[in-house]
Amino acid sequence: MTDNKDSFTIKYEVFPGIYLFYHDIHSKKAMLNENFQKNEFSESENSFEILHCREGRMECRIENEFCYISRGDLLIVRKSQLSDMLYFPIGHYHGITVHIDINQAPKCLSCFLKDVAVQPANIRDRFCKNRPCFIARSNLAFEHIYSELYTVPNMIRDAYFKIKILELMLFLSVFDNKNDESLKRSVSPCQVNLAKTVGEYLTGNMDERITLEQITEKFHISATNIKNAFKAVYGVPFYAFIKTQKMESAAYMLEYTDKSILEIAGEHGYDNSSKFASAFRNVKGIAPNQYRMINKK
Repeated sequence: MTDNKDSFTIKYEVFPGIYLFYHDIHSKKAMLNENFQKNEFSESENSFEILHCREGRMECRIENEFCYISRGDLLIVRKSQLSDMLYFPIGHYHGITVHIDINQAPKCLSCFLKDVAVQPANIRDRFCKNRPCFIARSNLAFEHIYSELYTVPNMIRDAYFKIKILELMLFLSVFDNKNDESLKRSVSPCQVNLAKTVGEYLTGNMDERITLEQITEKFHISATNIKNAFKAVYGVPFYAFIKTQKMESAAYMLEYTDKSILEIAGEHGYDNSSKFASAFRNVKGIAPNQYRMINKK
C-alpha cells in the first residue's frame, strides 16, 4: 500500500522461506512487503531481512530511534523490529529486500551446494543477536552481488536468484560485523519531527523561494538545529533538499503531464525556463526536454 500509484513491489520465492523483493518507490511512505498474505509466514521473531538500497533514502524506526539508509547501504534487521509501513524522506527509493523465515528456510544451505555450509539462523544471530539492527555502508563486495541482481535476464532468473542468495549468505557469514553504522545513523525523534515538519512546508510551497532565515522565523527554531536535522533525515543540506525536491516534482510533471516546461518552471518558483533548465540539468543530469522525450508516459 502506497500513496503513489507509480510505486510497486515485486516478490519472488527463491528457496522455501526465502523471498526476494524488488522495490520501486515514488512516495513518501509505503508498505514494502504488502505482497505478504496473512499467515503466509511464521512469527516475525523468527524472521529477518536484508535490505539493500540502490537509490534514494529510507527511514527505519528501530525501538525509540530513527536510522537511515542511502545509496549502497545494507541493513540487516529482525522483522519484528521493522514496521511494514516505512517512510522515504526524499520520496524516492529503489532497492532489494531478502526476507528469510527461519522456521521455513532450510537449516543449512549446504543441501543446495555441498561447500556452502551457511545456516540462515546463524546469519541472523551474527548481526542481530545483541542489537536491534546492523547497517553497513557501501561495500564493493555487496555492490558486486547486488548490481547483478538488478539486471537479471528473465530466462535464467529463478536459477540466478538461487546463486546470488547463496553468494550473499556466504559473504555475510564471514563479513566483519564489528563495524556497525546503525549507531552513527541514529537520529532522535525530535530531530525527525522538525525535519519532516519543515520539509512538508517546503514541498507544499514549491512555487515560492523560501530561505533558511524565513524558516527560522516561521518555526522559531535556530538555523543550526534546522540544518542538522535536515542533514540527518534527508542526507543533504537544507538548500540542496529544496532544489532536489523541486526537480523531482518537476520530473514527475514532465513524465506524467502535458504541461509546458515554462508552466512547470513557474510552479516550482522559476521565472524563466533557462534558469529552470540549468537547475534541472544539475540535479537530473539532462535537460528537461530531453528528460520528457525519454520518459514521457
